[in-house]
Amino acid sequence: MDRPLSRLAAALAALLVSATAAAGDAATPAGAAPASAEDSAEGSTENRRLIERGRYLARIAACNDCHTPNYAASGGQVPEKDWLVGDRLGWRGPWGTTYPANLRLALMKLSEEDWLRNARTLTYRPPMPWFMLRDMSDEDLRALYRFVRALGPAGEPAPAWVPPGIEPGGMVVVFPSPPQ
Repeated sequence: MDRPLSRLAAALAALLVSATAAAGDAATPAGAAPASAEDSAEGSTENRRLIERGRYLARIAACNDCHTPNYAASGGQVPEKDWLVGDRLGWRGPWGTTYPANLRLALMKLSEEDWLRNARTLTYRPPMPWFMLRDMSDEDLRALYRFVRALGPAGEPAPAWVPPGIEPGGMVVVFPSPPQ
């Protein structure tokens, strides 16, 4: 009698695992990096701690100042659901015109390890303070990554960089040329 019940329990468990995996695949946004063990353990105490730390870092490292529309102008009074979606306000200088990236879309395309590698090795056009990312600890970078991923995808991609000498469309903040 125990054997048929054991087989039934095993079959139900396998069905549950298959259904859960299929639901997870269906819920992954198009173009998103595969879920990491950290993403699947979203409810773990350690992951919750890192997400909270990432929320704190996004505030104090001034990520929202550029990557969240109207954040600086409103004194930080933007609902969290609207954070880090990039901005159409351009930053113009000798490098051309750059636009703050939509981090919520960008980080969905990266694994945590890719994010760590990029943060350590890539440089970006001004005014992005890429050197601040480079100097952060791995734990802080992981915390930012997990917080942004926990927010989920939202918004549209930022406009593309406009080379020097080409007039950008829309509003821009103009940086003075550096002293000669």
